[in-house]
Amino acid sequence: MPFDETVFITGFPGFIAGRLVERLAREGERCLLLVQSHFADRARVELERIAQQAGQPLSNFRVLEGDITQPSLGMTQSDLAIASSQPTVIFHLAAIYDLAVARDLAMQVNVVGTRNVSKFARSLPNLRHYHYVSTCYVAGKRKGRILETELEHTAGFRNYYEESKYLAEVEVAALKSGLPITIHRPSVVCGDSKTGETAKYDGIYYLVHYLRKWPSLLRLFNIGNHEVTLNLVPVDFIVDGITALARDPRAIGKTIQLADPDPLTTYELFNTIARRLKGKGSRLTVPASIVEFSLMLPPSPGITDLPHHAVPYFFLEQTYDTEQASALLGPRNLRCPPFSSYADTIVDYAASHPALP
Repeated sequence: MPFDETVFITGFPGFIAGRLVERLAREGERCLLLVQSHFADRARVELERIAQQAGQPLSNFRVLEGDITQPSLGMTQSDLAIASSQPTVIFHLAAIYDLAVARDLAMQVNVVGTRNVSKFARSLPNLRHYHYVSTCYVAGKRKGRILETELEHTAGFRNYYEESKYLAEVEVAALKSGLPITIHRPSVVCGDSKTGETAKYDGIYYLVHYLRKWPSLLRLFNIGNHEVTLNLVPVDFIVDGITALARDPRAIGKTIQLADPDPLTTYELFNTIARRLKGKGSRLTVPASIVEFSLMLPPSPGITDLPHHAVPYFFLEQTYDTEQASALLGPRNLRCPPFSSYADTIVDYAASHPALP
């Protein structure tokens, strides 16, 4: 059943936002898309494709050129008037998703930008639901089980991406008493579980590319370990979850961790990928301390294709509670699929697409 209302979206034509718009288009929704000027032409081409595939009129979509870091989101007065009068639902996905981002840029986009979107949300006379897409990694350097109901901490952060998303979520969470807000925290997002399609090779793809680059090592050394998990979620589950929660008034006021409730250890991930590439797992496991030390040596990125800023995420002693997510999505038969069920699709896509546009 469609929303039958107007949706305001930031982050298009980014990968998750693009998939979200495709889903909304199939249901006949009207979308206002805040797009940076240098992405506007690409956005319009994407919308033509989406409208045609969904069998919907292109008039259902409108590109509003702007910038979340600017006052009034950088929109012209005429576009601002349209954006302020029509939307009843906001999906805020625009952010810098880069573990190596500089501090000033991270704070400007992720913190100031989110603050501006929240200010815009407060101005809407008919706002029914404001969805903010955060990340599980607002937990920073905390260890152990991270609850959906937990946020503020003093454990510190590995990078400015984590810190800026944390500060932004703190501000959004503080508005829950006055705005109909749902905060979504994905874990590590990978490609589509059915097609393998992705827009960026990071996260699990570092391991896929490492194993494809050094196949002779597959049968010998497993560089994962039995203690640490890497929590992976396919992009289609993220879009399914966010879309479903947009229809559920019970989600208002909650923070939802869109994560795998039973993630594989990095040892299991290594062998799952190795079996797809070589038909069998590895023989020996390298101690985690040696692996981590070796990956942080100066020559390592050139050999493994794993940048230093990504190394800590393969040794992250965190798990993510999904109790609220399960309670809301379970009755809709929406559950994060286990990585083993779509690993072949992910690996095959990476192998057949050595370079992404």
